[in-house]
Amino acid sequence: MDPLSDVLSLLRPRTAISAGLDAGGQWAIRFPGHEGIKFNAVMQGACWVSVEGEVEPQRIAAGDCFLLTRGRPFRLGTDPSRPTIDSATIYEQAKEGIATCNDGGDFFLIGGRFAFEGDHAGLLFGELPPIVHVRNATDQAAVLRWSLGQLAIELKRTSPGSTLMSDHLAQIMLLQVLRLWLAGERRSGWLGALADPRLGRAMQAMHAEPARRWTLAGLAAEAGMSRTSFAERFRDVVGQTPFDYLSGWRMRLAADRLRRTEDSVAAIGYSAGYASEGAFSSAFRRAMGCTPTQYRRTAAAVLSAQDRA
Repeated sequence: MDPLSDVLSLLRPRTAISAGLDAGGQWAIRFPGHEGIKFNAVMQGACWVSVEGEVEPQRIAAGDCFLLTRGRPFRLGTDPSRPTIDSATIYEQAKEGIATCNDGGDFFLIGGRFAFEGDHAGLLFGELPPIVHVRNATDQAAVLRWSLGQLAIELKRTSPGSTLMSDHLAQIMLLQVLRLWLAGERRSGWLGALADPRLGRAMQAMHAEPARRWTLAGLAAEAGMSRTSFAERFRDVVGQTPFDYLSGWRMRLAADRLRRTEDSVAAIGYSAGYASEGAFSSAFRRAMGCTPTQYRRTAAAVLSAQDRA
């Protein structure tokens, strides 16, 4: 798989909820912080979105979509300065997943919230702004609106395969947003490296063979650059050296296997490129703050608690 697909495969998004908002007249609603991310599409009318900690509100018009990536409280409304009501006052009375404000009729939005398994979401969403705005004029917006509408249908059905369909729709929406964001202005971080043709080739090579004993010369050759130019360019864009990035990715792969398999610590360490269990355990502790065995026990306890909930 390519690096972006690798990361999304670790996240394993799961659809948590889908709901609509039908509003009329002048209105403003305050939403609390949330787990995971929220994805919304405006089907009719327009509104302003203000995310806590961001200076400027953004106007979202019919046909636009937006992704809220940080779980921060936010507000929607016809006027950014208008007094708000709490979202619970209308969503607690929602009918068939649709909340109504001021009798509705002028504005309609459909949204979904996605949760993620594991603890890797920060790797992806830490690279994105708190709100990602996808405008109606783009081809991706049409795909996203269809996906979100289909998601709402699947969540209301009990048809065979609805759960799997919903999870795949979540993946599609995330991927479409990320593709659009990467196609924009110059990006930084590991996502920015994917958008750089030369660095992207080196990233692809590392993800294809994470256990390989890569050298700076080998990675530079993959990028078609000199060692010095590659090292400087990678550090400038990604914010860390190629080997720091590679080490971090190896640890995430190892953590995923510790969480999901019963493979021995030694086998997982070897698959991550370490010659001995001791070397792997030391590197894992430095990166994750605990030993591989401690991580596995904690992850098992979390999964058990989730199953009981």
